[in-house]
Amino acid sequence: MKIRSNNNKENPKRMTWLLFALMTVGAWGVYGILLHEGALGMKDPEFGRYKAFLWVGIAYFVTAVLAPLILLVCSGASWEMSFKGSAYSFVAGIVGAIGAFGVLLAFGAKGHPAVVMAIIFAGAPVVNALVAIALHPPGEGWSSVSPLFWLGIGFAVLGGFLVTLKKPGPSKKVPNKVAVSQSVTVSPDASYPGEGD
Repeated sequence: MKIRSNNNKENPKRMTWLLFALMTVGAWGVYGILLHEGALGMKDPEFGRYKAFLWVGIAYFVTAVLAPLILLVCSGASWEMSFKGSAYSFVAGIVGAIGAFGVLLAFGAKGHPAVVMAIIFAGAPVVNALVAIALHPPGEGWSSVSPLFWLGIGFAVLGGFLVTLKKPGPSKKVPNKVAVSQSVTVSPDASYPGEGD
């Protein structure tokens, strides 16, 4: 009985990562459409996406600079940071910002938000998996990688392709036909072009 109760206490802690992962899925799931709406909301066809990106940067500053700074100060954390950890984190911030800017540029080039984000969210896990393996290769060599891993990558690519190809479009609006009535008065003595020539 004690063993079961201990497992029940540990399971919620083990599953916390899943809640955080789902939080990220929700946040990044609405990221593209919010970014698109922000760029459109600027009412500036030429520079709207740059203005939207500026606000993304301000939001990053508030959530990724001020918030952790306050947490570190309030927690009394040490300010020692390794060069490697700092460098990787800095580059991660740069590629994250480049990715956000790439999303805006795709929208600016008339990419539909649903298609753009489907390509990104299908392609990014593939890139992530391949880079992770390149940085930390399997100890037994590449031949030890399960065929199911490669199958999963194939499904991710296929899924992104199908979502892009078969994306439902907006409803086609039928233009309202306006009936124009004209009253024409014809004189009985009127002559028409070509008549009586």
